[in-house]
Amino acid sequence: MEKHFLLTVFENLYAAFGPQNWWPSESDFETVIGAILTQSVSWSNVEKAIDNLKKENLLSPQSLSKIDNERLHALIRSTRFYKQKGERLKNFCRYLLENYEGNLYKLFDKDIFELRRELLSLKGLGKETVDSIILYAAKKPIFVVDTYTKRIFSRLGVVDENLDYQALQEIFMQNLPHDTSLFNEYHALIVKLGKDVCKTKPKCEFCPLNNFCKYYISKNKF
Repeated sequence: MEKHFLLTVFENLYAAFGPQNWWPSESDFETVIGAILTQSVSWSNVEKAIDNLKKENLLSPQSLSKIDNERLHALIRSTRFYKQKGERLKNFCRYLLENYEGNLYKLFDKDIFELRRELLSLKGLGKETVDSIILYAAKKPIFVVDTYTKRIFSRLGVVDENLDYQALQEIFMQNLPHDTSLFNEYHALIVKLGKDVCKTKPKCEFCPLNNFCKYYISKNKF
């Protein structure tokens, strides 16, 4: 796949949708919590849970590591699988306290790949969650891949729909400048397109990539 193709996809999405101002949070720790809670659920449901935690003054590693399970589950119930997610939150907070004195930036001070290996070793944290933490909270350049990424680019005919996470991520990492702000905005725009246009039943007539991609595919520029 050409570098120019991926950059032009980005430019078309940005022109159509504008900046997405993602990740919406008041702190990097809040971003981490949001990344853990957002697995398999819409962001609106995550916002409800985070608002609940804020109202109870619980948005800190110390508070979340000690909170009673039933109380935590009640506060994050809107996120689905709240028992598993509650356990993951507490595990992360305890790990941060035990190994980094609760200081998120001591953890984030690591090399990007060392940080990724360490976060992936924590129970319940998968690649998309870990990469979201690295990109949006640690502000290090790694491309986040999700179901929208695979859906959109396989429908464009430029990747196989069965491509795994790592292989798809490498396409973006190898063909784009390693720039945190670019990766941030690109992923957010992919989510926007996937949620609003490139749905399970796509609204292709409203897709800002429609004419552009037809031209590139017809020219066999991949």
